[in-house]
Amino acid sequence: MDKFKIWMKAAAIRALRTFAQSALGVIGAAAMITEVDWSMALSSAALAALLSILTSLATTLPEVEAEYKKEHKEKHKND
Repeated sequence: MDKFKIWMKAAAIRALRTFAQSALGVIGAAAMITEVDWSMALSSAALAALLSILTSLATTLPEVEAEYKKEHKEKHKND
């Protein structure tokens, strides 16, 4: 797998986790499940996921380098 695909996978996983954490935070703030403002919960979570992707673009993701090195090592080991 090339580095871009590894980066996309890592960034998507981070964004999905961020989405879930943000949604749970907004949902958990409501006293009862019927009092949850679902549009606010989903829009807040979507914004958090977008910010996660932007942060991933601006920084290096350590798991990308580790995965790339691991795959590169395994590829040359079989040669």
